[in-house]
Amino acid sequence: MDEVTRDIQGEIPWCMLFADDVVLVDESRAGVNRKLELWRRTLESKGFRLSRTKTEYMMCDFSAIRHEGGDVSLDGQVVVQKDTFRYLRSVLQKDGDIDEDVRHRISAGWLKWRQASGILCDKRVP
Repeated sequence: MDEVTRDIQGEIPWCMLFADDVVLVDESRAGVNRKLELWRRTLESKGFRLSRTKTEYMMCDFSAIRHEGGDVSLDGQVVVQKDTFRYLRSVLQKDGDIDEDVRHRISAGWLKWRQASGILCDKRVP
């Protein structure tokens, strides 16, 4: 994996890689487009294929500064833009808030409680 990712990890050491999940980070859409195309070419040169249906992007906007328009595209196909992004069981939001992540974790906790309470509250179980 180091050989495959060497090209995209050069400039920004905090591009995130985990198993088959890759997060490309750049300050501009043009930069993301360049990295995405480089990633596609690198994978294809090694015999792999980048999934066009699973590829998506999120633009983080932590300030009121307006960013340039345009699309992120992969081999001529526009990539879907998301407002939230799941990475390693966390939910990241484009505005930096954690509301969705907290809501998700509370919901997961209640789900586990409901699964366990059938056994914990069963009068037939000593």
